[in-house]
Amino acid sequence: MYKNFRIIGLLTAIFIGVACSSQKSVELQSPDGKLTYKLEISQQGKLYYKLKADEYEIMSESNLGLVLKEDSLFTDKVKIVSVSKNEKDETWEPVWGPNEFIHNNYNELVISLLNGTNKEFKLHVRLFNDGMGFRYEIPKQNALDSINIINELTEFNFVENGTAWSIPANFESYEMLYRTTKIDEVVNANTPITVKTESGYHVSIHEANLTDYAGMTLQNTGGTGFQANLVPWPNGVKVKAKGSLLSPWRTITISKNAAGLVESNLIQNLNEPSVISDTKWIEPMKYIGIWWGMHLGVETWTPGPIHGATTENMKKYIDFAAKNKVEAVLAEGWNTGWENWGKPKAFDQTTPYADFDFDEIVKYANAKGIELIGHHETGGDYIFYEECMEKAFAKLHNNGIRVLKTGYAGPIPNGHFHHGQKMVQHYRKVVETAAKYELMIDAHEPIKATGISRTYPNMMTREGARGMEWNGWSEGNPPEHHLILPFTRCLGGPIDYTPGTFDILYKNRKEYIKWNSNDKGNSRVNTTLAKQLALWVCLYSPLQMASDLVSNYENQPAFKFFENLPADFEESKVLLAEIGDVYAVARRKGNSWYVGAITDENARNITLDLSFLKVNKKYKATIYADGEKAALQDNPTDIKIFEKELNSTTKLEVSMIESGGQAIEIVEIGM
Repeated sequence: MYKNFRIIGLLTAIFIGVACSSQKSVELQSPDGKLTYKLEISQQGKLYYKLKADEYEIMSESNLGLVLKEDSLFTDKVKIVSVSKNEKDETWEPVWGPNEFIHNNYNELVISLLNGTNKEFKLHVRLFNDGMGFRYEIPKQNALDSINIINELTEFNFVENGTAWSIPANFESYEMLYRTTKIDEVVNANTPITVKTESGYHVSIHEANLTDYAGMTLQNTGGTGFQANLVPWPNGVKVKAKGSLLSPWRTITISKNAAGLVESNLIQNLNEPSVISDTKWIEPMKYIGIWWGMHLGVETWTPGPIHGATTENMKKYIDFAAKNKVEAVLAEGWNTGWENWGKPKAFDQTTPYADFDFDEIVKYANAKGIELIGHHETGGDYIFYEECMEKAFAKLHNNGIRVLKTGYAGPIPNGHFHHGQKMVQHYRKVVETAAKYELMIDAHEPIKATGISRTYPNMMTREGARGMEWNGWSEGNPPEHHLILPFTRCLGGPIDYTPGTFDILYKNRKEYIKWNSNDKGNSRVNTTLAKQLALWVCLYSPLQMASDLVSNYENQPAFKFFENLPADFEESKVLLAEIGDVYAVARRKGNSWYVGAITDENARNITLDLSFLKVNKKYKATIYADGEKAALQDNPTDIKIFEKELNSTTKLEVSMIESGGQAIEIVEIGM
């Protein structure tokens, strides 16, 4: 569970009794006094809130409430019954993550209310120094047995316009490019959506602890106002509950700069502590795998002359991993059923193809000291997967396999959506069942990350974004994509983006099968090689993949950076951050630091302050930079590798070409 769990503050609770009709507002400040939340009830008995940062109003009057099918409006003729105030100040230690310790400090309101028909509900509000979270609770009561939410009235009404980074609201996929627009030009959006207001505040809207509820999207209500729009069940109901209900936290993260958003732990802090008592089997690792070849069209998931997941090919990857300090190997397309894609009950998660000797591969990997990563594609058929899950998980566990990658690339049966309550329940069931079999999960086509890795630290990483694979069969992800992800998608939790493609222009890909309709013949990776290295640091994942074919890593000096890169870190610092433009981050493991710096379509020269290094210590930096002849269009793989002595007073000059980057390993060498 949590190592050396330490409480450094006290939880206090103050109960305030009020007359039902007298109190019309409640106020709360953050621990540092800089954020102010005010809950008010209008003359008509409607509930709304306001939020200020310093003297700047971030959210103007924003409605709250739920509408139930059972003719119960938890929004009209509302009365405050009681208010309790709490505060918490603690430091906890996650099982893994970019930081060894996380500070959790908030002031809290729990407001008990009655609606116009005397039905009870509660609003929980937590105010941190870097934002807030609030959630609804409908306690168990005689007047309500079945709860069917048909609308959530939660609003986020920005006072000012500004710049927004968002992807369109979609109930099935998050794999879209981010739009950079004015706030009032966003019609709808999946969360997280991040904005920079005209006053310069950086704000991100998301949700935390999405457990048994529909995923939330945002719908523009006019100007800079937005309302929550929940993903529905097939019959139109948004959320179903029996007896009682507790919603996810609706979150507003606030910072005066972009770096503060990345360094915030608000999302994780709004999840419960780990429910897994023994976490020794949970261990971050780096991996390679039989995967990229299928996206390139030089291998196939299905059996045939260029089938990727064969015994011979797996042994080649295992040998490479053992030789180059990579802990694990993944194989997609190892099990029967890929030829039945789209049919009910297509995939058999326990039976390998004839050319994939499962037992022999397990034996071979064990002899080489290499972990195997299991893979279960479902095609979206969650019903059949749940029928087979226990047996399939047991097979992995009994063979010493600790990591499982899951996939849901296909329609969900019976009219359900990927992001609706039924699938939220399913994704959580997978994580819970995986914990029973001591399996770590890497989920693709997932529900969004909302910080549940605190509660289930075996939920390691997930896709939930337009990742590397799109570069294999489309025009590729644009240069600024990687400069937006850290401030949007990555705020919810780790991302399995799968960086590390070295054959940028596919010069080593000869003949291939065009298998995807997005392939217009102009596919490539729109970065330099140095930027690919830097992405391993910039896009954090406790399961970090080197995505390319291992043949493209052979005799490649740049791969040394991945060899030396830890899978987990003890401390992280954002050194420079402007959304969509430039990003630099440093991560420490022991006495060594690893720095990633990346830029968008513009070449940049930046200066990094290294004052985070120990004073009076010398360091040797191995720098992987864009080469002198590097050019994004026709020579993106030119790379310059050199060493430099550094200390805490060094101002490091970093030069990057268009969509370039720099990766740096900094090792302590003495006084």
